[in-house]
Amino acid sequence: MSKLESLSRAHKRGRKKSATAPSEGGKSGKLQKKPLVIGGVAVMPGERRTIDLPVTDLSTHTPITMPIHVVRGRRAGPTLFVCAALHGDEINGVEIIRRLLRLSALKRLQGSLIAVPIVNVLGFLSQSRYLPDRRDLNRSFPGSPQGSLAGRLARLFLDEIVAKSSHGIDLHTAAIHRDNFPQVRVNLDDPEGERLAQAFGVPFVINTGFREGSLREAAAELSVPVIVYEAGEALRFDENSIRAGVKGVVRVMRQLEMLAPSSRKTRRVKPLVIRSSKWVRAAHSGLLRSATALGSAVSEGQLLGVISDAFGENEVEVRASVSGVVIGRSNIPLVHEGDALFHIARHEGTQIVARSLDDFEPEAAYERGLTSELAGEAPIV
Repeated sequence: MSKLESLSRAHKRGRKKSATAPSEGGKSGKLQKKPLVIGGVAVMPGERRTIDLPVTDLSTHTPITMPIHVVRGRRAGPTLFVCAALHGDEINGVEIIRRLLRLSALKRLQGSLIAVPIVNVLGFLSQSRYLPDRRDLNRSFPGSPQGSLAGRLARLFLDEIVAKSSHGIDLHTAAIHRDNFPQVRVNLDDPEGERLAQAFGVPFVINTGFREGSLREAAAELSVPVIVYEAGEALRFDENSIRAGVKGVVRVMRQLEMLAPSSRKTRRVKPLVIRSSKWVRAAHSGLLRSATALGSAVSEGQLLGVISDAFGENEVEVRASVSGVVIGRSNIPLVHEGDALFHIARHEGTQIVARSLDDFEPEAAYERGLTSELAGEAPIV
């Protein structure tokens, strides 16, 4: 029997019992007493532990493990998982989690934090979105202990992390050669998910249904609300996106009463709820000269860029097909007919969009309070 099958069977035997662990103690503030068991390792209230969860062995017989850091408060509260690199080349979230774990406020945590900076370890090592079997982990849930490598990893993560949590935050970036403006994606039919998305504090909350095989869909089946933070591009660190992400996770933890509320009044972003979006695609192949920055408010018909051949003899304008804001765009000038170029979140009132963007305070510095101790960290440039 493989390590993965052994862990999965052990989880199934104790699933009913462990499923009650996240809400142990009823109201937050009461002392929690039961251990949180991940991969057979028990973490008691008041403890911090790093767990190496066995995933598989390489063909060289080298074991591969998923690194997990668990922080448990002495007092009861929610169990929040924060994960990154579900797609192995989306690395902003890895840095967000590193900074999150540095916060001294975690010493006064209520409930439990499960931090998983690198879910798709094999993809991360190969700088690839996918696993070695070329499957997308975020289309492989709920998975199976007897399935493909992606299916086995999905089942392991679902059983050992998601099923033992009450809430989740999944950190992503755009795919390779694309960039996303900071945004949260959530199913707005779930009131608890919407509450977390609003608390995160970035300008746009995108109403996104469940995609078959996704982590969010599988978590919803277990009644665990999960929001997705999207910002930046694959294989790149983006300082503003990282800082906005750290602050967003902290705001969610405050909303869940896992951390103390802010001691000072700060200007809060009131996110715009976006219920639909549209990609503007290339009508011709060629070289794209973009004229519109990420995060720009645009009106229908506005010029977004120009596609030309290498000689400049044939030029085609790219114009916005709807009004709204550019929340994603391609960063590579070489385009083929049909390529997705600009992702526009639909919103008719461009002045409202502009105000929302203005209210999104620059992330050049952390706010005073829980994240102020990170202000001295040299920014990534």
